[in-house]
Amino acid sequence: QVQLVESGGGVVPTGGSLRLSCAASGQIFTINNMGYYRQAPGKEREMVAVVNSGGTPNYAYDVRGRFSITRDNSRKTVHLQMDGLKPEDTAVYYCHVDRAYLTDFRYGYDYWGQGTQVTVSP
Repeated sequence: QVQLVESGGGVVPTGGSLRLSCAASGQIFTINNMGYYRQAPGKEREMVAVVNSGGTPNYAYDVRGRFSITRDNSRKTVHLQMDGLKPEDTAVYYCHVDRAYLTDFRYGYDYWGQGTQVTVSP
């Protein structure tokens, strides 16, 4: 099993910055993609940024140039630096792992963190 524990989030004014962090724990050998998704009230959950095991990131169009995602494979952590925040970035942000290779030599899929609220005031 894989557990994802998130930290960060909060309330900031427009143009402010926040840093989200997520740590994976459990019987894990390796992790494939790690990333963040978000869900605003009344909207579907959407991908924000994902980084593969080699460190290559992929961003949603509307956060490019403002957000930066990094990971530390040895610590099994992922971080999302969010700069230039806008009110439309307000949402619950969820950490996600798409696939993990576990110590019982099986793959586990589709793990989610508990979510953390990000609120950007106008």
